[in-house]
Amino acid sequence: MRRNNVDASAFLLAAILLFLAAGVVFTIFALRSDPIEEALSGDRVINTLFVFDRDQKPLGAYVLMYYPATRRAAVFDIPGELGFIIQRIDRVDRINTLYDPQKIGPFETEVEGLLGIDINFSMIIKIEDLGRVVDLIDGVEIFIPSPVEIYDRENSILFPSGLTRLDGDKARLYVSYEIPGEDQEMAVARRQRFFLGLIKRLGEKNGALKNRPAARIYQSLLTVDMNQRTQTRLFDEFAGIDMDRTNVQSVGGNVREVSGQTLLFPYYGGNLVKEIVRQTLGTLTRQLDGSVSDRVFTVEVLNGTATNGMAGRTADLLRSFGYDVISVGNADRNDYERTELVDRSGYDEMAKTFGDIIHCGNIRTETPVSENPETGLNIQDFDYRSDFTLIIGRDFDGRYVSGG
Repeated sequence: MRRNNVDASAFLLAAILLFLAAGVVFTIFALRSDPIEEALSGDRVINTLFVFDRDQKPLGAYVLMYYPATRRAAVFDIPGELGFIIQRIDRVDRINTLYDPQKIGPFETEVEGLLGIDINFSMIIKIEDLGRVVDLIDGVEIFIPSPVEIYDRENSILFPSGLTRLDGDKARLYVSYEIPGEDQEMAVARRQRFFLGLIKRLGEKNGALKNRPAARIYQSLLTVDMNQRTQTRLFDEFAGIDMDRTNVQSVGGNVREVSGQTLLFPYYGGNLVKEIVRQTLGTLTRQLDGSVSDRVFTVEVLNGTATNGMAGRTADLLRSFGYDVISVGNADRNDYERTELVDRSGYDEMAKTFGDIIHCGNIRTETPVSENPETGLNIQDFDYRSDFTLIIGRDFDGRYVSGG
């Protein structure tokens, strides 16, 4: 009898140990198989593709790049009219041709190739469902620079200027309305502002969206390639991003007419956008103090050659890299042999980063502050114009300085 009790106890102990071991194995496997945990534990940038879908076509497509270690992010706007040779259909066409909300893989693959990155997650929100999403999070707050007042037989569109909270109906209208003759850049900027406001609000309200009834409705309004746990964890991370300081960069290029379509072909065969992305990722992952990491550096571009338009074209190039070009003009003479970068930022590393973009090693530092001998305090030099001044010389071909 005693032996039977011992055997039963041993069996029970073995069963408990086996159960615990199975639980540990399951937990480890679950963590390893959860892509968000893999991304966070791997200390790498998380790239998420967001699409506003209208009639099964992207009204807006954005890639949010987020680095958990610094809690910084950047956004790339993917224009629908972007054109290139699409291998799958063996012809030149716009990227939107590959979009299918039920099978986003081909579209996602082309975006990955364009930016030179791997996309970890994707999320599609249909315009007809956008209003319900916005109402679930109690509205989206955005800044509208100029009032919009449009009246026609079907709609009255009224958006006051300033900081405004949009409810669901207004949000859907704000993203989708089109005005004949509206400047395309203004329409793009409008949707970009809304996208940043939406991601910010989804992060802020992520806790409320974990509530089971709200979560059920929320999930029904999205098309995602991740489970609910991963999505919740992802937006917990996004809640820490300062979206007001997050830069949105549009993929730029040359406009051409091809087979009756107006297409936008990326500069330098797509190499420029890949370099911009590498530069952006370097900024996200670089451990800098807050005053530098949150700062947008200002630039003055001066043409020191006899070639007309060099300053304007170079300004567009630098804006692509996220710099704020505040002034474009001619230098004091037009016979500069060497391109020169004047650094007033006070950050040698940032000046070198700037120089690396155009392969310019001719960097001259100016001190933007002076010291008051009586107080020992630094006083801002009121002649200060920008963080950097770029003087274009004959050794600059519009993209790089020859010989550095």
